[in-house]
Amino acid sequence: MKKRTNYTERMRTGYASKCIPVIIAAALLASCSGEKKEAAAADEKVKVKVEAVHIEDVEQLYEFTATVTANASNRIAPQAPARIEKLHVEVGDRVKAGQLLATMDATTLNQLKIQMENQEIEFNRVDELYKVGGVSKSAWDAQKAQLDISRNTYKNLEENNKLASPVSGVVTARNYDNGDMYNGATPVYVVEQFSPVKLMVNVSESYYTKVAKGMDVDIRLDVYAGETFSGKVFLVYPTIDAATRTFPVEIRIPNNDQRVRPGMFARVVMNFGTIRRVVASDRAVVKQPGSGDRYMYVCRDGRVSYNKVELGRRMGDRYEVVSGVEDGDQVVVTGLNRLTDGQEVIVVR
Repeated sequence: MKKRTNYTERMRTGYASKCIPVIIAAALLASCSGEKKEAAAADEKVKVKVEAVHIEDVEQLYEFTATVTANASNRIAPQAPARIEKLHVEVGDRVKAGQLLATMDATTLNQLKIQMENQEIEFNRVDELYKVGGVSKSAWDAQKAQLDISRNTYKNLEENNKLASPVSGVVTARNYDNGDMYNGATPVYVVEQFSPVKLMVNVSESYYTKVAKGMDVDIRLDVYAGETFSGKVFLVYPTIDAATRTFPVEIRIPNNDQRVRPGMFARVVMNFGTIRRVVASDRAVVKQPGSGDRYMYVCRDGRVSYNKVELGRRMGDRYEVVSGVEDGDQVVVTGLNRLTDGQEVIVVR
């Protein structure tokens, strides 16, 4: 019995001596594993570069698009259908106010003239009789009314027999040939005034108090790349469109050399003064997929926050920031696609 007890004790002692190294090895392995996890967690922090944003004076320049139109566009035609006897100008010709453009057939005019002259003779007879009491006042009035109607009709037809330009400008359309019958639908000529020319832009109601008649504006035309034309606000409409929350503004360009032509595409730049705003690099801006929202990652104490921002003007490689970040904030400019809101980062220089 004693021998068996000693054997059992020896077995237990041997087992314990063998287990101690195993336990120590497991503890060391666990310690190393924890250190590796901590190192891996440290390695998961994204390395980023940041830039501080600052408040600056920002010019409030706003661009609007418009199409150039003529200052005046006249559709010239006789009052009634008639045959065109002769056309005197061609498309592209410059004409002066009052210049003869077309002569219409005078057959009807000549017939009306003969009729009017006969009525004048008849009226003179009635008038002599009326003076001596030979006819009544009502007969005299009726004859006088007929003569007045004939005179007015003749005068109107005479004016329409010779078509003249009401303005100085350029002939931009001719729709008939010599001998054609004017049909009463399409004008014979279109004459447009190119000096000045005008543009209409719709401006947001938030700038209503900042736009005034006589205000200088810059105009750029795609056809004249790199060149800027000067214009002025000629008319500010007094009401605001409730649907679009905009109001129309008419701008005129002197165009003395007539290089600017109706139909050209224009970009109008208005300067509404300067304002103190935060300015940030365009590298810090993140566009939210599927929307027009913009964001920036702001870094504080080694952690980033995803801030929605409202952007103003783009100035080269920088943006005016209306809201979302403050003066002195550190915004992330690299590694943006690997960041999430609240993530820890390592700032590198």
